[in-house]
Amino acid sequence: MHVFIKAAMALALAGVALALRPGKAAEPAPGVAVGAQYDSTHVYVLPGEMDGFVASLLATFGGHASKPATTDVTPTPSSTLFRAVVTPAGLFSVFGFLTPIPAPFGTERTGYLVTDLDAAVAAARQAGAELVVAPFADPIGRDAVIRWPGGVAMQLYWHTVPPSYPPLASVPENRVYLSPDSADAFIRAFSAFSGAHVVADDAHAPGVEIGRPGSSYRRIRLDSTFGKVSVLVTDGHLPWPYGWELTGYGVANLADTLARAAAAGVRVVAGPYSAAGRDAAMVQFPGGYIAELHAP
Repeated sequence: MHVFIKAAMALALAGVALALRPGKAAEPAPGVAVGAQYDSTHVYVLPGEMDGFVASLLATFGGHASKPATTDVTPTPSSTLFRAVVTPAGLFSVFGFLTPIPAPFGTERTGYLVTDLDAAVAAARQAGAELVVAPFADPIGRDAVIRWPGGVAMQLYWHTVPPSYPPLASVPENRVYLSPDSADAFIRAFSAFSGAHVVADDAHAPGVEIGRPGSSYRRIRLDSTFGKVSVLVTDGHLPWPYGWELTGYGVANLADTLARAAAAGVRVVAGPYSAAGRDAAMVQFPGGYIAELHAP
C-alpha cells in the first residue's frame, strides 16, 4: 500500500544499494528492517481534503511532499490519489480513494519497508502474525498486510529501486491501544519479529496521557530498527479522541509547534498537559487525522 508513484520517485530514489534477497529462506526480521525513517503512517482522507491536509502537515513539521497522482495500490482494481509526505518527524502515505476502498485496506496503520518481503512475511507469521493480504505487486514494488494479536494491522512493503531518506530528527511512536487480554501476546509476537526491546514497562503510567487524569494505566515502550511502539493497555473506557490516533510525533518545542499548526488549521482537541517528563497534546488535522504531539 505504501506506494511512491513515478512522479514522486525523485523525492525518494537516491540509488542506495540494499541487499535484496528474493526467494531466500525466512530470517530474523531485524535482518530485513531498513530504518525508522521508512515507517510510514497510512492516512486516508477524502480526495478533496488531501491538499489541505498535506499543507497542514508541512506547516506543522516541515519537509516536502510529492505531487498528487492517481494510481492503483491494491491487489484488486481500485483508484486512489496518492501523496508521499516526508517530514523530519515522520513519513506519511496519504490516500484519497476515488473508488470504494477494497477490504481490508484502511485498517492498516503503518507501512514498514523491508529488504526482502517474502522473508519478512515468513518471519512475521512464525512470530505469530496473521497474513491478511498475501504479497501482491504495486507499480514500483510488492506489499503484504499482516495482523498481530490484538488486531493490530500493518503493511510490509518492498521497492524495486530502494528509496533513501536521511535519519529523522525524532522517531515517531506507533500508539497501539490494547486490552489486558491481548497486550502481552502482542508484545511477545511483535518483539520476536522486529527484535524490539522493552525501553519501559510502567504499570502505573499517569492516566492524563489517555484523557483520564487522576487514574493510572499500563504503558510499554518498545524500540527496534523499525522504530518505536507505545503499547497503551486500557479497559477501553477512553474519552474522545484517545484511541483514534495512530502515531505520536516528537517535536523540539510543543508550544511553537502548536502555534504553527494552528495557523494551518490544526485544532488542539486535548491538552496540552505535562506528564512523565513530556509536554503533550492531541491535535486534529484538516481532513480528520488525529495525532499526538510531544516534547521533552
